[in-house]
Amino acid sequence: MELLYSSCVGLLVACGVFLILRARTFPVVLGLTMLSYAVNLFLFASGRLTMNKAAVLGFSDGYADPLPQALVLTAIVIGFAMTAFVVILAIRGRADLGNDHVNGSEVNTSSRNVGSQRKEQSKA
Repeated sequence: MELLYSSCVGLLVACGVFLILRARTFPVVLGLTMLSYAVNLFLFASGRLTMNKAAVLGFSDGYADPLPQALVLTAIVIGFAMTAFVVILAIRGRADLGNDHVNGSEVNTSSRNVGSQRKEQSKA
């Protein structure tokens, strides 16, 4: 079971890093999301995977550690908020720059005209 979890974490990290290194913003957002999933899975697996044990109180001899579960729940909420914020930044960057490249190096001629028109309008 630990081999499966560690393989999944490694695969998610590799795919996340690959997507973060792309030039467009949407794959970068997906890469950040995949990295947050990998961290969540790692935190969940750090609590020792146990089977047939009570969550906190019950009739079994041992119980599952609730701290990693609470950390994962908090990380899911933070990851969702981070993803929503990055999506809004990507949409705003696309609207302002006219392209969705991360570094803004590939600019279309139509977006250059839009930028110069905005500068002329702001001067007037």
